Amino acid sequence: MLKSYRDLLVWQKAIELALLIYRMTEGFPKREIYGLASQLRRAGVSVPSNIAEGYGRAGRREYLQFLSVAQGSLKELETQTILAQKLAYVTSSQGERVLSDSEVVGKMLGSLIRSLKAKDE
Repeated sequence: MLKSYRDLLVWQKAIELALLIYRMTEGFPKREIYGLASQLRRAGVSVPSNIAEGYGRAGRREYLQFLSVAQGSLKELETQTILAQKLAYVTSSQGERVLSDSEVVGKMLGSLIRSLKAKDE
């Protein structure tokens, strides 16, 4: 039985992904502190934040909306990571790790969304 959003494996994985993003962006050029590094960090934080906020909402429909926003933030994160790779701000292995972890979180989010939608049927 879930006592909190913190018990959700998808939230835990999203927190790990956000931490990975913070560590990865520490090596960005200083000129990117308010640019791509900031964008990546905001998108990274948005994923677990929206999972948590949706969990705290009153209804399933609202929860699904927040999970959808989390998925959107994940796609933002992936796009920005690819851009960081192309700009050589991150190594290929750093970028691939983020993309791989992001894919895992995305699949977990998709499963949670499908499970919540199935309860409406």
